[in-house]
Amino acid sequence: MQVVSRRVVTVAYGEPVHHVMQFDPADPGYLYLMTSHQMARVKVAACAVHATCGDCVGAADAYCGWCALETRCTLQQDCANSDQPHFWTSASEGPGRCPTMTVLPAEIDVHQEYPGMILQISGSLPSLSGMEMACDYGNDIRTVARVPGPAFGHQIAYCNLLPRAQFPPFPPQQDHVIVEMSVRVNGRHIVRANFTIYDCGRVGQVYPHAACTSCLSAQWPCFWCTQQHACVSNQSRCEASPNPTNPQDCPQILPSALAPVPTGSSQSIPVRLANAAFQGAALECSFGPEEIFEAMWVNESTVHCNQVVLHTTQKSQVFPLSLQLKGQPARYLDSPAPMTVEVYNCAMGSPDCSQCLGREDLGHLCVWSDGCRLRGPLQPLPGTCPAPEIRAIEPLSGPLDGGTLLTIRGRNLGRRLSDVAHGVWIGSVACEPLADRYTVSEEIVCATGPAPGAFSDVVTVNASKEGKSRERFSYVLPLVQFLEPDKGPKAGGTRITIHGSDLHVGSELQVLVNDTEPCTELMRTDTSITCTVPEGTLPAPVSVCVRFEHRGCVRSNLTFHYMQNPVITAISPRRSPVSGGRTITVAGERFHMVQNVSMAVHHIGREPTLCKVLNSTLITCPSPGALSNASAPVDFFINGRAYADEVAVAEELLDPEEARRGGRFRLDYLPDPQFSTAKREKWIKHHPGEPLTLVIHKEQDSLGLQSHEYRIKIGQVACDIQIVSDRVIHCSVNESLGTAEGQLPITIQVGNFNQTIATLQLGGSETAIIVSIVICSVLLLLSVVALFVFCTKSRRAERYWQKTLLQMEEMESQIREEIRKGFAELQTDMTDLTKELNRSQGIPFLEYKHFVTRTFFPKCSSLYEERYVLPSQTLNSQGSSPVQETHPLLGEWKIPESCRPNMEEGISLFSSLLNNKHFLIVFVHALEQQKDFAVRDRCSLASLLTIALHGKLEYYTGIMKELLVDLIDASAAKNPKLMLRRTESVVEKMLTNWMSICMYSCLRETVGEPFFLLLCAIKQQINKGSIDAITGKARYTLNEEWLLRENIEAKPRNLNVSFQGCGMDSLSVRAMDTDTLTQVKEKILEAFCKNVPYSQWPRAEDVDLEWFASSTQSYILRDLDDTSVVEDGRKKLNTLAHYKIPEGASLAMSLTDKKDNTLGRVKDLDTEKYFHLVLPTDELAEPKKSHRQSHRKKVLPEIYLTRLLSTKGTLQKFLDDLFKAILSIREDKPPLAVKYFFDFLEEQAEKRGISDPDTLHIWKTNSLPLRFWVNILKNPQFVFDIDKTDHIDACLSVIAQAFIDACSISDLQLGKDSPTNKLLYAKEIPEYRKIVQRYYKQIHDMTPLSEQEMNAHLAEESRKYQNEFNTNVAMAEIYKYAKRYRPQIMTALEANPTARRTQLQHKFEQVVALMEDNIYECYSEA
Repeated sequence: MQVVSRRVVTVAYGEPVHHVMQFDPADPGYLYLMTSHQMARVKVAACAVHATCGDCVGAADAYCGWCALETRCTLQQDCANSDQPHFWTSASEGPGRCPTMTVLPAEIDVHQEYPGMILQISGSLPSLSGMEMACDYGNDIRTVARVPGPAFGHQIAYCNLLPRAQFPPFPPQQDHVIVEMSVRVNGRHIVRANFTIYDCGRVGQVYPHAACTSCLSAQWPCFWCTQQHACVSNQSRCEASPNPTNPQDCPQILPSALAPVPTGSSQSIPVRLANAAFQGAALECSFGPEEIFEAMWVNESTVHCNQVVLHTTQKSQVFPLSLQLKGQPARYLDSPAPMTVEVYNCAMGSPDCSQCLGREDLGHLCVWSDGCRLRGPLQPLPGTCPAPEIRAIEPLSGPLDGGTLLTIRGRNLGRRLSDVAHGVWIGSVACEPLADRYTVSEEIVCATGPAPGAFSDVVTVNASKEGKSRERFSYVLPLVQFLEPDKGPKAGGTRITIHGSDLHVGSELQVLVNDTEPCTELMRTDTSITCTVPEGTLPAPVSVCVRFEHRGCVRSNLTFHYMQNPVITAISPRRSPVSGGRTITVAGERFHMVQNVSMAVHHIGREPTLCKVLNSTLITCPSPGALSNASAPVDFFINGRAYADEVAVAEELLDPEEARRGGRFRLDYLPDPQFSTAKREKWIKHHPGEPLTLVIHKEQDSLGLQSHEYRIKIGQVACDIQIVSDRVIHCSVNESLGTAEGQLPITIQVGNFNQTIATLQLGGSETAIIVSIVICSVLLLLSVVALFVFCTKSRRAERYWQKTLLQMEEMESQIREEIRKGFAELQTDMTDLTKELNRSQGIPFLEYKHFVTRTFFPKCSSLYEERYVLPSQTLNSQGSSPVQETHPLLGEWKIPESCRPNMEEGISLFSSLLNNKHFLIVFVHALEQQKDFAVRDRCSLASLLTIALHGKLEYYTGIMKELLVDLIDASAAKNPKLMLRRTESVVEKMLTNWMSICMYSCLRETVGEPFFLLLCAIKQQINKGSIDAITGKARYTLNEEWLLRENIEAKPRNLNVSFQGCGMDSLSVRAMDTDTLTQVKEKILEAFCKNVPYSQWPRAEDVDLEWFASSTQSYILRDLDDTSVVEDGRKKLNTLAHYKIPEGASLAMSLTDKKDNTLGRVKDLDTEKYFHLVLPTDELAEPKKSHRQSHRKKVLPEIYLTRLLSTKGTLQKFLDDLFKAILSIREDKPPLAVKYFFDFLEEQAEKRGISDPDTLHIWKTNSLPLRFWVNILKNPQFVFDIDKTDHIDACLSVIAQAFIDACSISDLQLGKDSPTNKLLYAKEIPEYRKIVQRYYKQIHDMTPLSEQEMNAHLAEESRKYQNEFNTNVAMAEIYKYAKRYRPQIMTALEANPTARRTQLQHKFEQVVALMEDNIYECYSEA
């Protein structure tokens, strides 16, 4: 038997089934059944769909049951041991036989020890005795469980409680945690139950303002200890005192209503108490974390909050009132119902008289007098307000039936609704105000009443005085005439237009089809209404109703006819090139009702294409482009509705879902056709005036393209197609081609696909041809001569090339060997260094205060000149110099005592002003607008503000965000990608400082060690080769400018050195025989002081080095002495080789009593008189030198650039470790500040519609990597107490550049002329970029921080480093700027409405008046 066709048949859901059924004789698990149209083979039961025992047994399926030990719903034959009792529970037994479990005890005190737990297991389960059992608590935590003996129906099991250390954590704001436990038998969880772990001690933390009441109301056995103010689970822990047992007995506040109080006034607030068992105890009234006032006992049930002064800058603010024990801020009296005090500010939120006086209903005693002010005790009651002022009404017309919602906007439109309830009129027609839409004084929304006829009049509002509108409201009668089109498909989507007059009136318009379904997407003008008809149920005429203001239909006889839907019967052709654009002809019926149609392709299609209706039976559509070559179903959208093939559904060829997708039609996408000229040439010559015929070769394809589907152009001229076959196309051009361009492209277009196959080159006249022949002859002669010369030279070049190749191979081998040896040596040295590092003090981190001052004030503030007060160093007996750097912000505020009171009061007032957000923002903007306020001043001001507000980082962050919003607004209007690129504004430096504070912990705990090891590795590697002491150039470096481009032979020398007075044994120190004596001293000092901060080291000029050549001879070794050699008129610095010091020589170093300052620093020596390894002027004096002196110059200096690769390869591991530390996230300490700031940037970008991911990447890079990390990478002395030499600085510049390139998104365009600083790490940059992008994604995927969480984090940062800085010094420095730009600041404050309303300019004048007579005099005395 042969299978002719195969088809999957699905039984329709809900289809009736014939009662005669038949089991499959081959497999009784299947059943044959019949519906009205088909027969199908189905399973007798689908047990697997039931996941729980209750669902399985409750389904009442006679074939399904619960397999207890396999925990699944199965047929009986599919469950192991189902023939034995209790292994398989059938539906006849009912859900009551499902396994259940009860845990005893069900509630566990977290502080109490429990020997174990009892599990009562019931339901249909086989005996568990002897089986492998465990209690599973989740997270792979299990304890042993056991059943004492066999039992059925009701079994008892014993289980050990999970260890206390593995108790799950309590959720926030919850005093208990629910633990799910299951019994695990043979690896399966057969039954589950929950128990609760509670902690009475957390009740007071969860409910601090109702601790006692919540404790005694808890569902756990908790007791309240009055003396300890604590909730405990063991009453014996309470001290012997009367303790309440009921919630009603708790000491608590009895809330009472309080009248609103004005801001800034002193009030005495009574508070009634119940059960005040501790009368006389010292209490405080708390209105918030910073609003604490004294409470006085009046009697045993009342206290008074005395002299309460509360302030608000809002119209009204509610303060919660609570009582707390004095000195114990976390212990509150219970306040089950919160008691609050409303504080109001008349000056805020009431810009006109009606709003001001209308506040009387709220209990606010305000009066209008040139603004809203607090009413004094002797002032009369407020009078009337000016007449209402109507500024706008909307809409300007409405129907005669009324009901239009008229919006009136203006000022003084009543103090309350009752003032205008019956006072709004349109001529003589009343307009009824709506209570829920009324805004005091500003807006009235009223419903217009019916009018007897059409008229127009002004709107009048009467609120004790009368006001009229300038605009007139018109009552008109809208008329409806006819609609078009009057028919459309019942699928809906037809766009109809209703014509008439005065159709724009009123506030609400509805168009109903068949009196029920709304016509959507309404648009209207004075004479027409356009809308989209909904879907209809049957092909039939329906009425169309136009309603204004939800009133009756406008009288008309509008009818819309629903017709049968259009039908698509075929599409042709069914193949398209992948670029799309091929014309697809769609055949069908009833297309005359189609207004618009589009074509889309499922899964692989690009944008849908718009089609064109040709007539009632034909539509043409350009095929959409596709993403790949494949076959895909086609969708059609007719009048905006997805086309459904109703015929296919009726004939059951497709299910409804496939019909909605247009699954009957498919389009096969094939590769785009490929063309070429007949000879595949790219240039075709043509002489103007001659006939042109092109023969175009076409690659074989299966598209079946017709001749009219090709478009061939030469330039802009069409080429007429003559012949088209499967492989060849002939076309000709009948018109003359213009010779102006000279070259014309030959382009073939098929749909959206364009291909330029060649270029047509237009020739000139005969004269041009002759000239061309002559030129070619001359060129041929020259080519013969050039060929002869080339052959001669090429033989020489070949020999030279072979020689060079050998040299390059030798050089490559040397570099590879040098890197391998260097890396092995450095790894050994660094391993020794890591072992020797004392982890408590081995990494010389600077204290936080020194880190801050060095980062905030590098070179941009006037404080820099007085930054370091370093007295002349006095060496102690150990040779160290313990004097630490000091900074003005770390010391005392040095002013004469006579000036101190006024100065301190002025600074205090100025500090309060800086803590006012409005003043500080106006202050910063005012200074930045001054042309002479340079970048240096901006940096200084930002750093001083950071110091001054260091104790309030939450407030500082808020100010920074507001200033950043202003900066983003300014940047978004120009080029947003340039934002934060430089530090040119105050807020950009504030951001740098903020990042430094927030990232300090990460810098110290995560990045510090790999950064320090990289610095040590750089220094170790540099010291392994020769270093010119005067020019600073070295054999090993990362920076081309600091590369020693000479082949200086240097040999290592191991010296045995003792340091007199250092208290250490002699050490073996490795030096190079080319080292100067100062370089040797520095290496010796580094060996002896490796675990001592650099600031405590002796300097090289403070010590003498003595060599014991024999038992009787010793020499003091110096850089210059009488034995120094002179070459070319310059003295050469002495080296170990000069003194001929052998391997293992004994040297002694001691502190000198007198410095030899005749030389100064070696690198500052005059290069005209001294040199070390190379003569700096070799290049200039080259012609004067002998061959012997200059023979080494024959080697190209660039050949030594390979040493950069050697150094790079040696340091690569340490650099990778550093970058990974910077760009990784620790789970225990995620970068909260980075997440918070990046989310802020994303939020600002979204608000401004900036969706370009590159812009966001640049913002994030400019704010963190380039603003903070690059600064740290270039300046390790900000973090560590070390010596940053010029050479280390040069190497760090290359590393910093690599880090910058890794964070950039622009492609590196590198070539042979690119700087080596960029070429050196070009291969690693792509991998580093992936790490940067992964880091940004990890930050993006972190859980967002709420403002409260970030504020708590910032408060903790402030607390950790409180009192580190003298804020008075910072305030005094900021005041200097305020004094310098006083007129401009005053002008800005007066121009700011908020500042003017809160009288900030007067407060600023008070500060100036208090300070200006003292500050300069006092500073001059100081």
